[in-house]
Amino acid sequence: MKAELIKYVKAIDELDNTIEIRIWQLPESAKDRPHGYKYSLVYIAGGEREIGYDNAEGKGDHRHYGKIVKPYEFKGIDRLFEDFYKDIEKYKGGKHES
Repeated sequence: MKAELIKYVKAIDELDNTIEIRIWQLPESAKDRPHGYKYSLVYIAGGEREIGYDNAEGKGDHRHYGKIVKPYEFKGIDRLFEDFYKDIEKYKGGKHES
């Protein structure tokens, strides 16, 4: 059984920036994905990824804020969305992380 795409969203916000979300349900948990999901959430401004949450194979759960990459503690899909959209709002408000 292959991973099943359970959520896909691509939208343009009021600033003409792109939000793209992909979430897959995995057929079984993996060492680096014990929660059973593979995901990629990105916010692209000016052609550059400014915010990103993903768990690329072998890298575990992590987030990108500009050039900064930090581990991310996955606490469920709803929380993932909350954290992602909070970071977008911080970015839009000029509160960039350093």
